[in-house]
Amino acid sequence: MKNQDDSLNHAMIEFYEKLSSWEMAVVKDKGFSLPQVHTVEILGLNGPMRMKELAQKIGITTGTLTVQIDKMVDAGLVVRVPHANDRRSILIELTESGQAMFAEHDKLHMQLTHDLTAKFDDSERAMLLEFFERINKEF
Repeated sequence: MKNQDDSLNHAMIEFYEKLSSWEMAVVKDKGFSLPQVHTVEILGLNGPMRMKELAQKIGITTGTLTVQIDKMVDAGLVVRVPHANDRRSILIELTESGQAMFAEHDKLHMQLTHDLTAKFDDSERAMLLEFFERINKEF
């Protein structure tokens, strides 16, 4: 069992490193940082969010996020909009450019997913999905 645990640990680390390297290579040529692209991904998947929610999803402080959002506003990727029901809250929302970046990046992720699972049959893909969902619940 110990050997299997070691092998699983090493395989997960190797997958994370390869995925991170792929992500860095994709983002490198766009002129944006990886945290900025992750912010676009989160907003693209979830819609407008409060700063505190967004910071929690990314795993950074609201202070760090404020600096990042300022740069993203300047780059035309996001805008700050007043919350409809809470006058004290500001929502961060993707602009058209931000939505276009999300769509383009999401397409690259879909292609990677397709490439990595091309040799899997439907039941293997379903198992992989179930495993990822179970793993993600642990975070």
